Amino acid sequence: MIGRLNHVAIAVPDLAAAAEQYRGTLGAHVRPPQDEPAHGVTVVFIDLPNTKIELLAPLGAASPIAGFLEKNPSGGIHHICYEVADILAARDQLKAAGARVLGTGEPKIGAHGKPVLFLHPKDFTGCLIELEQE
Repeated sequence: MIGRLNHVAIAVPDLAAAAEQYRGTLGAHVRPPQDEPAHGVTVVFIDLPNTKIELLAPLGAASPIAGFLEKNPSGGIHHICYEVADILAARDQLKAAGARVLGTGEPKIGAHGKPVLFLHPKDFTGCLIELEQE
């Protein structure tokens, strides 16, 4: 069902400093910040030859990333995103297998302009999983 790894998301307390670390220290191609109000985050994508890193910072006080950073003030890996060919079929198959889809269960449009869903971390060895339609 899952396809290629789309990105690894890292929540960070200082988006500009984290982006500069990837750009300056690691020599990566870093895209400009992008606000995603529907998800309560500002993101910066770092392009790698085989995938992407997504740096996440809170956008507003109600951001889900704010709670993560309260528990992890230095930041850390927030989720892993896999691509799927058909997000609705993947959702239905996962729900039938007992996996919990977060939110309403209906896909939202993600930072890449494609439908996404999140799966409960307790169902996947403590890892929050994002699915993104190819």
